[in-house]
Formats: sequence, structure tokens, C-alpha cells
Amino acid sequence: MDKINIFWFRRDLRLEDNVGLHHALASGLPVVPIFIFDTDILDMLDNKVDKRVDYIQQALTEIDKSLQKSGARLKTYLGQPLEIFKTLSKDFDIETVFYNTDYEPQAIRRDKEVTSFLSKIKIQVSEHKDQVIFEKDDIVKSDGSPYTVYTPYSKKWKEHLTPIKTFSTKHNGFAKDQSKKTILTLKDIGFEKTELTFKPPVLKKSIIDDYHLYRDIPALDHTTHLGIALRFGTISIRQCVKFALKHNETWLNELIWREFFMQILYHFPYVATKCFKKKYEAIPWLNNEKNFKAWCDGKTGYPIVDAGMRELNETGFMHNRVRMITASFLTKHLLIDWRWGKAYFAKKLLDYDLSANNGNWQWAAGCGCDAAPYFRIFNPDAQTEKFDKDSKYINKWLPENYNIKPIVEHKFARERALKTYKEALK
Repeated sequence: MDKINIFWFRRDLRLEDNVGLHHALASGLPVVPIFIFDTDILDMLDNKVDKRVDYIQQALTEIDKSLQKSGARLKTYLGQPLEIFKTLSKDFDIETVFYNTDYEPQAIRRDKEVTSFLSKIKIQVSEHKDQVIFEKDDIVKSDGSPYTVYTPYSKKWKEHLTPIKTFSTKHNGFAKDQSKKTILTLKDIGFEKTELTFKPPVLKKSIIDDYHLYRDIPALDHTTHLGIALRFGTISIRQCVKFALKHNETWLNELIWREFFMQILYHFPYVATKCFKKKYEAIPWLNNEKNFKAWCDGKTGYPIVDAGMRELNETGFMHNRVRMITASFLTKHLLIDWRWGKAYFAKKLLDYDLSANNGNWQWAAGCGCDAAPYFRIFNPDAQTEKFDKDSKYINKWLPENYNIKPIVEHKFARERALKTYKEALK
């Protein structure tokens, strides 16, 4: 049996500008590329018609098609990663397993398990930074502690930025594989086909050049729609940052927000389930289930909120400005725990990313790592006047017979939220 190296695809579903893959292919040994449909993750998804799983499967199919041109194949597996690697270690004579770092608590635990097993059987692991420009302790304060406020973090991020290098991945380093065996289908892993069609992500100059002008206007749909591509790595962050530096600083700042929230989750993993500002755990949420259902279904009686929730339910996407409005409404107007909203978004959003979803929900609830105090409460009508004055976005998502009485009056809800927060935080 000839020695090989393995490249393990995870949140980096592309062949181009993939750091770990670049190093694997430069290693001198034939590379066997693999992907594991992790049952620990899949089993958490109640709905077996999931566009995100379909997106992954279609992205893998594109990779496999490209590999076939150079006489190679992508191998896909279903199971727990540790168990899969136990099998792989018997099937192949592996020297090194290459992969790119993941920063989520569950992924860190998984990688520790796999690495520990591989080191026991004398297989090396080569881990690489790929999904961010700066990770872990790359950007810290002068005393070595992590930043917890975005503005100084982004300032230092920009100061530390050097010319961005992209990583070539020559396709002739893969192990030859002439087998006819195809990659696992959705049916093979217990899921069903959706109407989603995978399209290779594109950086649109026309959108990004004017991003700062129109990104807050939901009716224009003037956003990049690259959230899902960044989430699953079908586009490289280096390609995006290079483009942003050339075309639009506002979009660059959004990419830095993504890294800010990732390093917050990395340094403070408790935020996945707890308030960043721990004293906010004292807030006595009302958690009215009837009101929560009205919010989920887009039946609160506030058109901008309901339009956003219906867009989310129908498409798996919601405009970013409207995400802020709906999140503020749930946590402040209805006094429902941000974790309920976070979980609902996690179930519905195609671009769901734990660190960003968590960071934004805590921002909305006032309990996150934001300098602004808790008394920022969005007025849905004022937000509509400012960002959807002609109700174009609202009319797109609400039926003509929409006539719902507001479930709570704004002035009353605002005063109740301020009083509740103030008393809890004494």
C-alpha cells in the first residue's frame, strides 16, 4: 500500500485558493480528498428537506466533477468523524491529514478528538488558517487580551493587514482514482432534494461599488448574497477582502465584523449559550409562546417585521437591516429571550453561522459585546419610514389582505422594556 496524504474538506468547499489543500498538494505525496457528512450535525436537523445540506451536496458534486478531469475523485462518508478516521486509517497508509481550522466550540472538540486519535497511531495532522484573514490571537490588545469592542478591533485589523496572498492548488497532486463510485447523494444521507440550485459565487462589482449607498434599503436587494458562500467556503475570504479593498470599505467593514464575532466566540465560548455581559442573565424574559409564534409566522401586526419573517420563512434569507429590526422587536417589544430568536434563525437561515448569528442577536438584545447600552430600541414604523418609505419591500412579502392588529403597542412596549432591563441590571 502506497503512502498518501488526506485533505479533509469542511467549511472550505472549493478547489481554488484553499490554504490547507494548497499545502497538502505541495507535500509530495498523492492527496486523497474527503468530506464527512457528520451525523452529529445532521441529526440535529429536524427537517430532512434542508437547503443548506442540499447546497453542500451540490458544491461537493462540483468539486468531484472538477477532480474527475484530472483522474481523481472526491470521497464522501457518512458518520461521526472519529469513527470515519478509524476506518480510513485501516484503508490507507496515511502520513498526514491536512485540514483548515474551524473555530466553533463543537468543531474544536471534534478536531481535538480526531487529532488525539491520529497522533496515537503516528499519523501527523497539518492544520491551516483559511476561513479568516486573522484568527485566535492574531489581533489582540497590547496586553495580549482579546478585543471585545468592534471599532478598536477593526482599526488594528486594518493596521495589521499586509498584501493578500492567494494560494494556488495544482490539480495534478491528487491520488489517481478511476472508480465509478459517485459521491453520496442526499438520499444516501437521509435528506431530500430541494428547489435550490448551486451557483458558483460571484463578486459583483455593480453591487459592491455602491454597497455603502444601498445596503440598508431592503426593497433594492442591493446586498452581495455571499453569506452562504462564506459560511461553507465556496468562496475564499482572501478573494473577498482583496475585492473589498479595491472597491468598497463599507463591505470590508462587514467582512471584519464577521472575523470579530468569530474571535469573540473563540475567546469566550460561553457566549454560544450565555449573555456576553453576564449580568444580563438576570433579565426576566416574558417568553410568551403565543407572541413568539406570531413573530415566527410574520403576524405581529408590524408590517416591516412581518415582511422580514415571511421572507425568511419562504426563502431562507432576510435582508440585514430587517434582521436587526425583527431581532430588536422580539427581544425588546415582546421581551422574548434572544436565544429563542437565535435558534429560530439557526433553523431557517441559509447563511446561518453560529458566531455571526450569536453576535448579532446579543447586539440586538443589548447583552453582547457592544459599547451601546440596552436602551437602543428600534421603532418599526420609524425604521420603515427611513428604509422602506414607499413600502416596496413590505408589499413584496405581505399578502394584499394583510390586516393584522399589532400584538403590542410600541410606546407601551418600549417603556416596559426599559423598565424591565433597568430593574434587572440594578
